[in-house]
Amino acid sequence: MKRYIVPAIFFAAILISSCSISKKINRPATEYLLHDEAFVHAHTGISVYEPATGKYWYNYQAEKYFTPASNTKLATCYAAMKYLGDSLIGIKYDQVNDSTVVIKGMADPSFMHSDYRNNPVFDFLKKYKTIQIIDPAFDEYLGAGWGWGDYLEDYMAQRSAFPFHGNTVMVDWLNEHALSFLPSYFQQHSVISGNLANGYDAYRPWDTNDFSFKSGRTKHSEIPFRPDEKTLQNLLKDTLKSDVETIEKYSGNLVKIVHSQPTDSLLKQMMHRSDNFFAEQSLLMVSERLLGAMSDRKIIDTLLQTDYKLMPQKPSWVDGSGLSRYDLFSPKDFIFILNKMKNDFGMDRIKNILPTGGTGTISSYYKQDSGYIFVKTGTLNGVVALSGFLYTKKNKLLIFSVLVNNHRGSATSIRKGIEKFIQELRDKY
Repeated sequence: MKRYIVPAIFFAAILISSCSISKKINRPATEYLLHDEAFVHAHTGISVYEPATGKYWYNYQAEKYFTPASNTKLATCYAAMKYLGDSLIGIKYDQVNDSTVVIKGMADPSFMHSDYRNNPVFDFLKKYKTIQIIDPAFDEYLGAGWGWGDYLEDYMAQRSAFPFHGNTVMVDWLNEHALSFLPSYFQQHSVISGNLANGYDAYRPWDTNDFSFKSGRTKHSEIPFRPDEKTLQNLLKDTLKSDVETIEKYSGNLVKIVHSQPTDSLLKQMMHRSDNFFAEQSLLMVSERLLGAMSDRKIIDTLLQTDYKLMPQKPSWVDGSGLSRYDLFSPKDFIFILNKMKNDFGMDRIKNILPTGGTGTISSYYKQDSGYIFVKTGTLNGVVALSGFLYTKKNKLLIFSVLVNNHRGSATSIRKGIEKFIQELRDKY
């Protein structure tokens, strides 16, 4: 008989302790989030989990679906950490002869990107007089549910199989008559109207790369260009000073590869500045690796049936970045992803990728908790999200997710309320 009493008492003690913690957390959750003026008309979901015990400390609407904004990048990041290896594959190729090479783009966004000084793919390609690219087109330039009216905004660079310079053109105001362009190729496709005494306003049609500029106040911008097949061909010709051709098919074997950048160098930038383009291309790279084709829809379906098949609530997941309004996740879904990330890769790697207090997208927050909090933010109109890891002052590791939708106030007020809640968790436990 006694052998059954001890486990029962032990289970009861854990249950009482868990209920006690939940009640204690309910006060700061109510004070700083649920009843705060900034939150009172919003929809809020909260989940706090301790991986060491496998217990949820607190849940409030944690099983309901929310628009997660850039917290979606956590799902993309896990897949990239698992499937992209230590370094990105820039291209696959077959050398026809000493002067000709056939290549296939692998969706690597680092090619000619300003983040990287060294560019192994460029160094490789510039050795050849003739470059043939296999089927470089990727016609799904923008994702489902994106705000397509934002197509000229720097956060909405368009997707492609062979990205070039982040698929954006940097435009800098020089004087009232002149602008500089990077890549310089786009200067010949630009028209300046009138005097640019105080800066410029930029425009290009939806379906072309014909830029026009008129008087405005912008001095620097990064404007997405349409990465169609002809534009890529001309960009490579202009940059490499080589003959560049596009071909639909190739009968040879593309078994050789050129690696470009360390995978985590890309993921760190993706998470620290919440880079939508890096996220979208990361998902396409995973798709190419696993399926041999670039399809966000197919790779998401594959991941939901494999790595994410035990997710508490099956999400509506449609893109890599969280730009889409079709994305829907629950707070418990992010607890699942983060816990899986911790178990599969360890906290040391995670700490290198996710921003901590005072850095990245939380550069103005959690400064006193630098080195103790590692998170991903998310922001859209009416949406603020924060999910990640927290070390308490008693050295307990917690995983948390706070998703706020349909707020009508200041995003700063929402973020500050979440910060007070997280700070109390750190101080008290």
